[in-house]
Amino acid sequence: MRVLLRLAPVIACCTALAVPAAAQISLTPPSLQKQTPPPAPKKQPAKKSTSKAAPKAPAKSAPPATAVPAAPVAPAPNPTDENAAYAAYQRGQYKTALDLATVRAEQFGDAKAMTLLGELYANGIGIKRDDEKAANWYRQAADRGDREAMFALAMFRIGGRAGPASREEGTKLLASSAKLGNPKAAYNLALFYIEGNTFPQDLKRAAELLKIGADAGNPESQYALATFYKEGTGVPKDVAKSVQLLKAAALAENVDAEVEYAIALFNGTGTLKDEIAAVELLKKASRQGSPIAQNRLARVLVTGIGAPLDKIEGLKWHLVAKAKGNSDPLLDDALAKITPDERREVEDRARKWISGSR
Repeated sequence: MRVLLRLAPVIACCTALAVPAAAQISLTPPSLQKQTPPPAPKKQPAKKSTSKAAPKAPAKSAPPATAVPAAPVAPAPNPTDENAAYAAYQRGQYKTALDLATVRAEQFGDAKAMTLLGELYANGIGIKRDDEKAANWYRQAADRGDREAMFALAMFRIGGRAGPASREEGTKLLASSAKLGNPKAAYNLALFYIEGNTFPQDLKRAAELLKIGADAGNPESQYALATFYKEGTGVPKDVAKSVQLLKAAALAENVDAEVEYAIALFNGTGTLKDEIAAVELLKKASRQGSPIAQNRLARVLVTGIGAPLDKIEGLKWHLVAKAKGNSDPLLDDALAKITPDERREVEDRARKWISGSR
C-alpha cells in the first residue's frame, strides 16, 4: 500500500466571500465641463447705408451653468459587518483586515474573526509573526467551536509551535475538527491511524476518516482512499471505485493520483482503456516532477507503445528519473545501444531539464 504519510499544511482560514467591486473614478463628460468663452470680435466701423436698418434681434441669455456631480466616496468598512474583515483580507488589505478582525473578536466575541487573527499572526501577514498570539487566538476560536481554528491549533501542537510538541493534544483537536466535518482534519487524523504510533493502528477507522475527506473533495483523501479500495485495506476491494477516486484526485492536480490514474487508463484497469489520455497525464505528471511518471513516460517513448517512437526524448526522461533514484535496466540497455551523437543529445536535454534551463 503506497499512501504518503504527509500532514497537510495549515492553510488560509478564510471563507470565500463575494468581494464588492472597487469604486470607479467618476469622469466628468466634456458636455459638463466649464468652457471658456471665445474673445469678442473687434468692432468694425459702421458703413453708411441708404437702406432702412433691420431691427435688432433681442440678445440671447447665456444658459445657466450645470453643476458637476461629486465623485462617489467608498463607504468605510463597518466593523459590525461580520464579513468585512474577510473581504479586506481577500483584497490584500491585511492591516484593515487585522483592525476589523480585532474589533470583531474583542467586542463581539466573533470566533471566525479570532481564527482570522490567528492566521494573520501565524503567517506574519500585515503584522509581525507571533506564534504565541496566533495560538491564543486559535485557542479562543476553538473553544467557541470553530473547526478551522481546531485544525490550525492541532498543527501547532503536533509541530511544536508556541510550546512543546504534543501529539496527544494535537490528535484530540484533529478529532474534534474532523467530527465537525473538516476534511483536512479528517485526512490528517487518518494518517495517524494508518501509522499506528500515536495510538493503535486501525485501518477501518482510517478508511472512515478518509471517506469524510474524499466526499468533501479533498484530493489527498481521495488518493489515499483509492489505494485502500484498490488493495481492499479497511474496505472491501473495489477497483472501479478506486479508479473513480483516482480520477477525481487527478482532476484536482494531485500528482500521485495523476500517475496512478494514467497507469489505469493505459492498461484499462477498472476503466476503459485510453492510451492517448494516459500518455498526456504521464507527460503532465513528469513536468510536475514525478520520477515514477518520468520512468513510465520514458518506457512509452522508447518502445513506441502508446505513443510515437521517440528514443531521444524517452531516454532524456529516463536520465531525469534516474537522477532521482528511479533506475530501470530496460532503459539502461536502450541507452547503451544508441550512437555517441544521440547520447550527447539525450544527456544535453536531461541536463537542461534538471538544471531548469529547459
